[in-house]
Amino acid sequence: MISIQRLRSLVAQQNIRLLASLTNTESPPTIRSHYPKPKFNVDEIADLLDHDNHEMRNRFRDFMSDSVMMPKYNISLAEERELALARLQRICDNKFISVLDFRDNPLRIFAAHELAAIIDPAMTTKMTVQFNLFGGTVLKLGTERHHEKLLAGIDTLADIGCFGLTELGYGNNAVEMESTATFDPATDELVVNTPSPLAQKYWITNGALHAHHVVVFAHLISNGVNHGIHAVLVPIRDKSLNVLPGVTVDEMGHKMGLNGVDNAKLTFDNVRVPRDNLLDRYSQLSADGTLTSDISSTRARFLAVADQLLSGRVCIASMCMGGAKASLAIAIKYSATRLTVGKSGKSDAAILSYQLQQHALMPLLARTFALNVGLDYVKREWAKQNTDDHQKVVAMCCALKPICSWHLEHLVTTCRERCGGQGYLSSNRFGTFIGLAHAAMTAEGDNSVLIQKVAKERLALFKGNKVTEVGEDITNTGALLNLIRIQENQLFRNLGNRMKAAGKEGLFETWMYKENETIQAAGKSYGERLIAEQFTETVNNMEGDSKTTLQQLLDLHLAHQVKENMSWFLTHQILQPKHSEQVTDLYDELCANLTPQALSLVECFKITDEMLSAPIARDWVSFNEYDNAGELDKYQ
Repeated sequence: MISIQRLRSLVAQQNIRLLASLTNTESPPTIRSHYPKPKFNVDEIADLLDHDNHEMRNRFRDFMSDSVMMPKYNISLAEERELALARLQRICDNKFISVLDFRDNPLRIFAAHELAAIIDPAMTTKMTVQFNLFGGTVLKLGTERHHEKLLAGIDTLADIGCFGLTELGYGNNAVEMESTATFDPATDELVVNTPSPLAQKYWITNGALHAHHVVVFAHLISNGVNHGIHAVLVPIRDKSLNVLPGVTVDEMGHKMGLNGVDNAKLTFDNVRVPRDNLLDRYSQLSADGTLTSDISSTRARFLAVADQLLSGRVCIASMCMGGAKASLAIAIKYSATRLTVGKSGKSDAAILSYQLQQHALMPLLARTFALNVGLDYVKREWAKQNTDDHQKVVAMCCALKPICSWHLEHLVTTCRERCGGQGYLSSNRFGTFIGLAHAAMTAEGDNSVLIQKVAKERLALFKGNKVTEVGEDITNTGALLNLIRIQENQLFRNLGNRMKAAGKEGLFETWMYKENETIQAAGKSYGERLIAEQFTETVNNMEGDSKTTLQQLLDLHLAHQVKENMSWFLTHQILQPKHSEQVTDLYDELCANLTPQALSLVECFKITDEMLSAPIARDWVSFNEYDNAGELDKYQ
């Protein structure tokens, strides 16, 4: 094995050689042109990352590069919201997304979310509510009469909708919400009511300005019997966008990000709608108030009517991957051209040659590739699921949404910091993606609560991964993956033992008040093992130079995961200090080896300059040759 001293000497030499003759008299694009050519087939890896709907994705990229999609920053709240709507309208006019994709091509829905989020996460949030939460619910819970009335208008935005699930006082415990839909047999109507301030429908995207309809989740009451939560279509505005009688819409105001989204609080004062507005694919209400249902229990009916949250989590994860790719591309393109002090004392060294920058960005690059592959697997499993494997798919979706959104938050914060003051400018995009990350971490399920759900689901089914004994050398793919499997096994066995010791009487108290760290660690370990296995399988199926590069990314991802958890492995006596040194040396080597290929690797994301738009990802010198006021209109 190569000595530590020799390895570090080689790494240092490679960093010194990395564009040692640079000069800041050259433009940033010229400096980038000096970087090594790719050692792999960029198009092959790009197609792997795109995964599906390649022709649609390429057309969408060309479309999203149009100047109308250029970001604007110093604008009013009203302008920002109308701009988000106008951009979404253009996407719909060009038929890049349809609610029927959920039936015909669901992967197309997720592709649209990833790419649109690169341009405008606020617009994409409006899109996910319109097409997934509202449109998908109408499609899946409605019947032919609802489809004839609304599906065409959903695709064109002639009928904009929102999703009325969350209430001010009831978030994660939605089955306890207060809103009611009481059947009046005398008029054959449902009376939708908000009985208290805690029952306000809260954080309702599209509700403040643009929505015509809302799917209200409420307790269905007929003949004095509460049948549990059902979904009811309630009109809230006419076609001239006048708010209808009995509906109160309160604007939620300025947020820390994504202000192009018009969020609202909605209150209903005994609003009457026809009985036919009940979305009744699974539960039918007769004219005499008799409910017949294909689903026996009230909880099962709630899970059925709220099922669109599951695909929503995949949509959010896809948006986060778009944001992560864009942020990395911006940071790496800038780091390759920002010259500062080199060995000569002159500004002739790119900050990307520094180990500080490499250790910040290269593991994030490797992890982004890994999460891309892992999420693609979850998309496929969601699209082809049946009743038998639904619970497995639930666990996957509930794991990947938190992991992808936490990844974006850590990645974009790191990228912003590593780009210095330039990263703080709105025009360089990191602020936009920080807003997306923070919205994603609590949208459609608080991340940590979802991880609790993952741990609960997996604990009930857990059988343990097949593992092997840890050897003297852990620097190969199989050994690193084995460690990730070992950790999941031990975390779930530990959790299971603690819950068993608590007994039935102590179950709730132990789960909610005593074992949070154990639960979170176990739930996350499931997702990490799933991602690691899928990335490993994908790389094993590759060939040639592309496989060589992806293998390095895989090994860096695995090494980083083990390195980040080294204290756990050491305290549990799974690894020894010598193993820690091995992983650190491997990590250093892979970061250094991948850095010269970093620009080519972000080209695999196929994000055009116009889509990125950030000046530091382009020619940041020319951007500062005039009074730009932080806007891009003259620069473009």
